[in-house]
Amino acid sequence: MSNYPHHNPSGYPYGAPPPSSQSYPSAPYGAPPPGLQPPNQSSPYAPVSAPYSAPSAPPGGPQSYGGYPAPPPSAPYGSPFASLVPSAFPPGTDPNVIACFQVADQDGSGFIDDKELQRALSSYNQSFGLRTVHLLMYLFTNSNVRKIGPKEFTQVFYSLQSWRAIFERFDRDRSGKIDSSELRDALLSLGFSVPPGVLDLLVSKFDKSGGKNKAIEYDNFIECCLTVKGLTEKFKEKDTAFSGSATFTYESFMLTVLPFLIA
Repeated sequence: MSNYPHHNPSGYPYGAPPPSSQSYPSAPYGAPPPGLQPPNQSSPYAPVSAPYSAPSAPPGGPQSYGGYPAPPPSAPYGSPFASLVPSAFPPGTDPNVIACFQVADQDGSGFIDDKELQRALSSYNQSFGLRTVHLLMYLFTNSNVRKIGPKEFTQVFYSLQSWRAIFERFDRDRSGKIDSSELRDALLSLGFSVPPGVLDLLVSKFDKSGGKNKAIEYDNFIECCLTVKGLTEKFKEKDTAFSGSATFTYESFMLTVLPFLIA
C-alpha cells in the first residue's frame, strides 16, 4: 500500500508466528506445546505457511495474536462494554501515524470513535463501512465501547497494511477481487482451514453483488477475515486440547457470537 509509512511497529501479518517462537513446520497454527495434543489425533487447524512480507519485530516487542491485543487473561468472556484503559503510542511509531490520530482526535480526549476512525482510514485511501470499522475496534480492544486509543489505532493502522499485502498476494488476476478459491488459499495461508460449506457462505455474505459474482473486494475481504479470525480465536480459547471441539456456557456463547452480529 503505497500511501502507508513502511516502518511497521504492529507485529506480524495476522496468522504469522513471531520469528522468535519455536517453529512447528508440520503443526497447525496455534498448535499447543509438544506433548499437549493427544497422540494420533489430527488437529482441526490448518498449517500456516511463511507470511507474506512478514515485517520485522515491532518496537517494544511483538504483539500477541499477530497484531491483535490479547484478551484480558482474567475474563476472556467478560463484558463487551468494559471501559477502555488509556494507552500511548508504542515507541518508534511513525510520526505520520501519530499525526493522523491527533487530527482525528478533535476533542483531545486521547480516544477516537468509530466515525473518526473511519475518516482517519479514508485519508489513506482505505474506505470501510461502519460495520467493518466496528469489527476492527472490537477485535483490537475486546470491547464494544467503539472507542480506541493511540496503541490500538497504531495496531489497526499497520495491520491493515499487512492485510492489504495479503489481499494483493492472492488477487492473482489483479481484478481487485478475490474469488472463492483465492479466498480459500488466503485463509489457509493465515491458518484457517475453512470447510467448503462455510467458504460458500462467506463468499455469499461478503460478495457485494449478493453472491452473483462469487468474489469479494478488499473492504469486504477485511470484514470476512476479521470475522473468521475473531470467531476462531474465541473458539480456540475454549478448545484447550486443540481437538476441534469446545464446550460453551450459554452466556459465553452469546458473548462470543453476538459482537460479530451486531457490529
